[in-house]
Formats: sequence, C-alpha cells, structure tokens
Amino acid sequence: MSAVPAMSLPEFRPDRAPREQPRLRPVPDQRRRPRLAYAVTALAGIVAIVVAQLLLSVAMTEGAYEIDGYRVAQAKLDRETQVLREQIDALESPQFLAANAEALGMVPNAAPVYLRLSDGAVLGQPTAAAGGAVGAAGSVANSLIADAPLVTEQSAGETGGDAAAPGDVVAAPVATAPVDTAPVAPPSDGLPTPATH
Repeated sequence: MSAVPAMSLPEFRPDRAPREQPRLRPVPDQRRRPRLAYAVTALAGIVAIVVAQLLLSVAMTEGAYEIDGYRVAQAKLDRETQVLREQIDALESPQFLAANAEALGMVPNAAPVYLRLSDGAVLGQPTAAAGGAVGAAGSVANSLIADAPLVTEQSAGETGGDAAAPGDVVAAPVATAPVDTAPVAPPSDGLPTPATH
C-alpha cells in the first residue's frame, strides 16, 4: 500500500451564530383605478373604427352602382352595334345594290360577254343593253331594306359630293317585288321547291 498517512478534514465550526430568516409578509395592493382618459380614448377609438367601416361600406356600394351603370351602358352599346351591323349588311345586299343601280339609270345586260385573258378572245355576242329590261323589280324583295333611301334620294350634302342644283334630287322608291306566299305543290319526285326567277 501507500506510505502516505491518511489525513482527515478539519471539523467545520462556524464562528458566528446563524442568522434568522426573514419573515414573508403580503405586499399591500397597489393597483390604481383606471383613469377616465384611458376610457375616453378607448371609446373614441371604437367610434372611429365604426365610422371608418361605415364610410368604406358606403364607398364600396357606390362603386358597385357605378359598375352596374357601366354594364347597362355597355349592353345598350352592344345592342346598337348589332343593329348598325345588321343595317350595313342589309345595305350591302345584292337587292339594294341592284335597286340603287336601277335608280341611277343602269340597266342589266341580258347577254353578257366574256374576255378570255390567255389569248384575248371575246366569248359571246356583244349587244347593247335595252332600257326596258327587267332589273331589280324582278328580283326577290328584301324586307330589311324597305325603308332604306336610294342614292338618288339623298341630298348632295349627305353623299359628300359637290353642291347640286335644287332640281337634281329625285325621289325614287325602292323597287321590290311582292313575295309569293302561295303554297307550293310537291313535285312527283319528292322534294317541294318554290318557283324562282
């Protein structure tokens, strides 16, 4: 074993007496009453929030009515656009163009002549168009152009041309043929077809 002598720790002896522990006692209640200023500030904040919410709601409702007004106006403009497109389509119809040509003094050519471009040959027998030929009056009536004025019914200011003499404007009614509404008897081979010009 070892030759080191065993040593013992010295005994602990406090040189002074132990202190007394402090006694615990309740702390007196030091809560203050809420002040009136805090209550008024909280109430004013609540009122301000309610008023702001009310004003925001009114503004949004006003915007919704404005948007609805714009939608109604857009629908009205869409209908007007559709009506104008239908009028343009009616005025571009072959019946209206033929009636305008006849009102201007043009007559249809019953014997057309063709020019072949490859060799310059004239195909057909050229003849002068007769003034009494059936024009637009013999075509099927177009009920969409019944109230449309012909070129000769417009004044010089409407067409954009030079100023015309007072006697130059001639009113000519649109030549329309009555529509045949008689029932068509079916042919013997099956499909009924109307008699056309």
